[in-house]
Amino acid sequence: MSPCTGWTREDWAVLTDRLLLAAREHASAGHARITFPGPEGGYGRDVDGLEGFARTFLLAGFRLAGERGADPLGLADWYAAGIAAGTDPSAPDRWVRLDEKPQAKVEAASIALILDLTRPWLWDRLDPAVQARVVDYLAPAVGDDTYPQINWVWFRLVVQTFLRSVGGPHDLAEMRADLSAHDSFVRADGWLADGPERAFDHYTGWALHLYPTLWARMSGAADLAVERAERNRAQLDRFLTDAIALVGADGGPLVQGRSLVYRFAAAAPFWVGAMAEVRSLTPGALRRAASGIVRHFADHGAPDDDGVLTLGWHGTWPRLAQSYSGPSSPCWATKGMLGLALPADHPVWTAVEEPLPVEVADVRRTIAAPGWIVSGTRSDGVVRVVNHGTDHAVPGARSTDSPLYTRLGYATSTFPLLDEDAWTTPIDQSVVLVDPAGRRSHRTGMTLDVEPREVDGALLAGSTASVHWVDAEPTTHRHGSGLDGTATRAGVLSVRSLLRGSWEVRLVRADDVAPDAVALEVGGWALVSDGAGPAAQVADGEVRVTTDGGHAVVLDRGGLPDARVATRRDASPLGDVARVGVLASRGVPAGWLACAVALAGSRDTLEAAPAVELIDSRALVAWADGSTTAVDLPRPGSAPGEI
Repeated sequence: MSPCTGWTREDWAVLTDRLLLAAREHASAGHARITFPGPEGGYGRDVDGLEGFARTFLLAGFRLAGERGADPLGLADWYAAGIAAGTDPSAPDRWVRLDEKPQAKVEAASIALILDLTRPWLWDRLDPAVQARVVDYLAPAVGDDTYPQINWVWFRLVVQTFLRSVGGPHDLAEMRADLSAHDSFVRADGWLADGPERAFDHYTGWALHLYPTLWARMSGAADLAVERAERNRAQLDRFLTDAIALVGADGGPLVQGRSLVYRFAAAAPFWVGAMAEVRSLTPGALRRAASGIVRHFADHGAPDDDGVLTLGWHGTWPRLAQSYSGPSSPCWATKGMLGLALPADHPVWTAVEEPLPVEVADVRRTIAAPGWIVSGTRSDGVVRVVNHGTDHAVPGARSTDSPLYTRLGYATSTFPLLDEDAWTTPIDQSVVLVDPAGRRSHRTGMTLDVEPREVDGALLAGSTASVHWVDAEPTTHRHGSGLDGTATRAGVLSVRSLLRGSWEVRLVRADDVAPDAVALEVGGWALVSDGAGPAAQVADGEVRVTTDGGHAVVLDRGGLPDARVATRRDASPLGDVARVGVLASRGVPAGWLACAVALAGSRDTLEAAPAVELIDSRALVAWADGSTTAVDLPRPGSAPGEI
């Protein structure tokens, strides 16, 4: 049944039980708080304990529902005791309330969702006094207009929907307002932005597509959900046809966006697709994607030997956390275990696994909403994204570039650099103007002025940015977007990307350049390893960086002759030492410059480099297989978006 991953439902159950039993080792006496080892989180120990309960309660609920109440671990009784203590104002481990800490609003939604999902085996068996305390605990969500207008609108809606189903307080006008807010997030082709900014990331799948389907199944949602059901399913269906193409053959999800410590929560939208019975992907394909993602982490040591999901990616790497993250936060990875809520006889468990798109053929895809072009190579199973439309900001913003959102490239096999310098001095997957002090410019606020499309067998996208140097302000508030500060104009940079196979041809032009700009630099992919670090070769206009699991190249193809390797330490969860190939101009030349940037699983799987010819306002690219791609470019002296 599982020719691709080897994972059956039993493997999922074993991992789930391991996580749940490990959680008990870190619970309070009354079971209301589960606080995993590690430094106190950004919102304090009270929140850490509530997060541990609520996020493992999700997993316990999925397990109970999928087994139709069979409960050999005694999950219902164990968590019922925690609910009784958590809602008791006099209990030493009582839950922090919604009107005490905003993060409690997030966790309350998980509690409400699972109380509804497991109603016959848990809620219906609670003492009436405990039920009344649960209602009282959740009630502050009603009338609270402080919920951020991002994925948080679902937390208020889920709580009020549960309250409505048990005769508790609720406000239908607020519930409809939250649904309207969600509708404002809708973008092209089923994609959803996490609020008004260009915030496209895993929240699109593990939150914005997750909750509509789960909410529609809640007892208190039936009349509100019926008119939305087909629309939500169609959006999910279309999104999943893109999302499944973003999973590497080894199960690695695209490494992009905030909250990456949630790891295999990235599997959640594929299970939601099975629940919603989407039409475009088969149950076998959906399960293969989900199992591949979870197995990827299990094979790389997550959870750890004690059954704990620590702050990190494969292993522990606290720098990956945002300022809202605590030691219990990674348990939101349990969203990716949603499939266990479906019984063993569901088609998603009885179907034979089907391979991922990148296992069948090379992937060549455009994704309009985030401004991405996508290339996956069957030879090494790596999926790459070139990004011209996502920055977790609005057009014209002047913050620093977020390494999680604004880099030109993301992949399933590499990480953007994430040390402190990465937030202020972009080097990997970047095009920047450099001043005499070494400041590197930022492109946040750029304009997607060449929509993703296919041209002569290659994928094309482009953006133009009024780039700026930023003296960032000190802050402890790190939620994933760039840093605020004092911005100084550096110039206008136009970038056009042609993507085919492992190679991107990157075409760059600088206009209206500030007098302080002394060079234009282009950074390639960051590769990482332990010990001495990746091997690097530097020649005129060429850098090659090699590890056991990757090969990255940057080649001058016109105007970028100076080559070097940038080395960063403790900048990636994948290893101790990171290296990036960098090309630079001499001064800031007028007109278009060109380079070729590649990422492959190994030197052996990398195709020969493309050749580039720049003639007036036209680029002609000759690929390794003999095919050619021609692209018209804005003329010298014209506005960046003109031809």
